[in-house]
Amino acid sequence: MARPDLALMLCLALAAPAAGDIAYVTNQNGSTLSLVDLQTASQVRQTALPGEPAGIAVVPGAVYTVSAGTKTVRRLDPDTLAVRAETVLDGGPIGIAVDAARGRVFVSDWYEARIRVLDAQTLAPLTDLATGAAPAGLDLSPDGRWLASADRDADAVSVFDAQTLELRHRAGVGTRPFGLRFAPDGRLFVGNVGSNDVSVLDADTGDLLATVPVGDRPYGVAFAQGAAFVSNQYAGTVSVLDLATLDQRAVLTVGDYPEGIDTSADGSLVIVANWFDNTLSVIDAATLDVVHEIEVGDGPRAFGRFILSGGSP
Repeated sequence: MARPDLALMLCLALAAPAAGDIAYVTNQNGSTLSLVDLQTASQVRQTALPGEPAGIAVVPGAVYTVSAGTKTVRRLDPDTLAVRAETVLDGGPIGIAVDAARGRVFVSDWYEARIRVLDAQTLAPLTDLATGAAPAGLDLSPDGRWLASADRDADAVSVFDAQTLELRHRAGVGTRPFGLRFAPDGRLFVGNVGSNDVSVLDADTGDLLATVPVGDRPYGVAFAQGAAFVSNQYAGTVSVLDLATLDQRAVLTVGDYPEGIDTSADGSLVIVANWFDNTLSVIDAATLDVVHEIEVGDGPRAFGRFILSGGSP
């Protein structure tokens, strides 16, 4: 169960008037965090965030970041960007996900084949979960039942019971999985940077349902308008897959070296962070047009869930 004061903070944030969706973008090269107002398609603030930040997870009332260079995990106020808590971890922290309902933060440890479980308010370590080699991307299922990690050097995905933290499955996928995301229907989509495809898993059973070819070096996955959107780093594209058939609907040209990808709250927009171009590409999820290119900081990664509905610029 969430800590009472954190739960109150989250409830107050949910009750606040919506001010539009805000993208919180970690800029690894520049050691900054960009705030982008998606209503105006503009960067409204950029603030220093030391240590080469990459991983990010946002929930109502809190922004969590992982600075890979200094191994620092921070909890920030989403409005002021003041640091409310921070901790330095050993190993190689990179990916992050938040279980706000249970008051937990999960951080993948690239070097030590584990997930660090932290208190969501204080960031104090609670326990560790063993994964396959080199875990990177993390995600929590929409119903809060499963926690999944992409174990890159094991060519596998680990699925844990998010309540008990017990390992339920370790399933083989493609070569070098890195980013992953649960679809709205609970299926798990995994981008395999080594085999240029996406593995689709049944998270309940661990069964591999499909393997779908995409572009060169697929990195992240997001969902909107009945489709999966996959960022392809080396191709500079986003592959659009029909969720019902898994057929390819389109391939969209975005910026150079697209990585983090997320969806606006209403599902109308897909936002992609282009690491080499220092931009965000904004895609209309219905028409599949790239409708904006927004300048951000140096080296945007946005590795995780980075769009917060009703944020305050």
